[in-house]
Amino acid sequence: MLSRRTFLQSAAAASMVARAGLTAAAAPLAPVRSLTTAARPISVEERRERISRVQTLMAQRKIAALLIEPGSSLEYFTGIRWHRSERTTLAIIPAAGQPLIVTPAFEEPSVRETLQVGGEVRAWDEHENPFDKIVQGLKDRGIDTGVLAAESTMRFFIITGIRQAGAAYEIISADPLVRACRLLKSPAELALLQLANDVTIAALRQVHGQVALGMNAADIAALMNQATLALGGSPEFALVLLNEASAYPHGSAQPQKIREGSVILMDCGCAVHGYQSDISRTWVFGEPNSKQRKVWNTVKRGQEVALDAAKIDVPVGSIDEAVRRYYEREGWGPGYRLPGLSHRTGHGIGLDGHEPPYLVRGDSTPLQAGMCFSDEPGIYIPGEFGIRLEDCWFMTASGPKLFTPLAKSLNQPI
Repeated sequence: MLSRRTFLQSAAAASMVARAGLTAAAAPLAPVRSLTTAARPISVEERRERISRVQTLMAQRKIAALLIEPGSSLEYFTGIRWHRSERTTLAIIPAAGQPLIVTPAFEEPSVRETLQVGGEVRAWDEHENPFDKIVQGLKDRGIDTGVLAAESTMRFFIITGIRQAGAAYEIISADPLVRACRLLKSPAELALLQLANDVTIAALRQVHGQVALGMNAADIAALMNQATLALGGSPEFALVLLNEASAYPHGSAQPQKIREGSVILMDCGCAVHGYQSDISRTWVFGEPNSKQRKVWNTVKRGQEVALDAAKIDVPVGSIDEAVRRYYEREGWGPGYRLPGLSHRTGHGIGLDGHEPPYLVRGDSTPLQAGMCFSDEPGIYIPGEFGIRLEDCWFMTASGPKLFTPLAKSLNQPI
């Protein structure tokens, strides 16, 4: 569980430590073997099947074209890995025919590098209006009017620019289309998610044995990123919360160091060919007290309650409700109140670290085989400490299956 802002902050901190050199206590890890040498990226054939599926859905719903900005959905359908900026890059997937990519002329070679599914790339120079190119591209495909679908994350200036280019289109949300394709993971996607989780749990296991008295959060995060790279993953985030900071799910600005009795909460993830892991482990440096041990055991049971509640066709939000009922019986909450569980029980995961559906009250999405989630029902006690345990799992016809085993005990957290 990590917000984009927190990821940037933790990544920046780890980068600074890496440039400055680790403290004496944070000695480099021993060389390890990569776990991802045999990783197989998503095939061109699978990406073309995805396009075919979304085109079938568009035809059924009388949608003329799907518009996609750079991000995970662009990668999902086309393979293109690109970034958003004030210079518009946009993919158009018509209900029939090949995709069209509109991008700045000087970026065209870079965009083509990861385009896997063919189609046309139409470039615009700096003095030109990209929206004229987009509208002309639609018209060249016989789409003069009609319904266009755009993801809800598409920036408003792009939608406005298309409308101002003289286009008579109705623009609706593409989220139902995209989710219908992305919610259920294929065997190839599950294999990459498994590898990403394998890397992260192995890196955590290494770092757990390296944590020493006096280290700060950045020291430990740098070790985690180093281990992740050595194991073949691309670090996405390494959030380390120590002592009182562990009571706040995304941490505190107050500096913390390892001392006897410190609670150490690590929330870490990496990517393998774009597919992400998200694992949290919490333990105590030295001898835990009775309260720390009791809360840790309650959170572990909370993870088990979530998995027990995962049944085909139940609303995914009911999993969150099951955990809260258990926590309330144990004296936490009620609901989202603190001390207790202030965030959702879990989130979908795939190409995005957080993606729908969500294990949160009110999400009525029926649980189906192929959906993937985190399971992270933490407990947080402001001013004292927090415990979070997190593992990812996917649904099968016979029940949930974990990518990584649940932590055994407070003394054997990894």
